[in-house]
Parts: sequence; C-alpha cells; structure tokens
Amino acid sequence: MKFFIAMNPPTKTYQQKKVAIVKGKPKFYEPPELLAARCKLRDHLAGYVPDKMFNGPVRLVVKWCFHCTGNHKDGEYKYTKPDTDNLQKMLKDVMTELKFWKDDALVVSEIVEKFWAELPGLYIQVESLEK
Repeated sequence: MKFFIAMNPPTKTYQQKKVAIVKGKPKFYEPPELLAARCKLRDHLAGYVPDKMFNGPVRLVVKWCFHCTGNHKDGEYKYTKPDTDNLQKMLKDVMTELKFWKDDALVVSEIVEKFWAELPGLYIQVESLEK
C-alpha cells in the first residue's frame, strides 16, 4: 500500500515528552503541542488504515515533505531538525494504534527521507516482506 497525505507535517517529536514527579515517582506526559501533533497524524492517517492489518514483517518507506522556506528548492533534502528517527517514532506508534500492523516491531526495514517541498505532506509506503 502507498499513499500521500497533503499536510504540514508535525515537527514536534517524542523527544519533547515531559516528566513530572507525582508522589515521588516520575510520570511522563505529552505536553499540549505534542498531543496536538499526535492527533493531527492520527486524524490524517485514519482514512488509510488497511482493511486487514499487517501481521508479518514489513518495509516502511516514509518521505517527510516540509514546505519550502527561505532559499530552499522543491525536492532539496532537508538536513535540519527534526531528526528522522524522532519523527518516525510517533508516526509508527500512531500507525500501530490505528491497526496498520499488530506491533511496530514488525517494521524490519525502514527508508526515511526529509525534503523541502512545494506540496508539503507525507508519502508512506508499507510493503509486506512475507514470502
């Protein structure tokens, strides 16, 4: 399966989780900006959930396309923050929550790229690697 979601990709990542001490124990939570980013991803991905979730190994290809700013050109690699690994964490967690697959541990191969683009959004491809 493959699809493109036209949107301004969220730039908040799991690295921005917060911690509070409750009754002497640390409790991690998502601040409002991070929660909004998660909801944005979930809302945009909900229309692409497969009829049958992937239950075996998959390859996940994601191209993060951020709106061109400054002197950047369409298709130019984006080599500034946020980091691809931090972007992917929340994306895979949301895809797991929506039942794209049973567990994100099934993602055994990943290709992740960031670009500047005239049309911002996410290109996502999920490919079964089962024989």
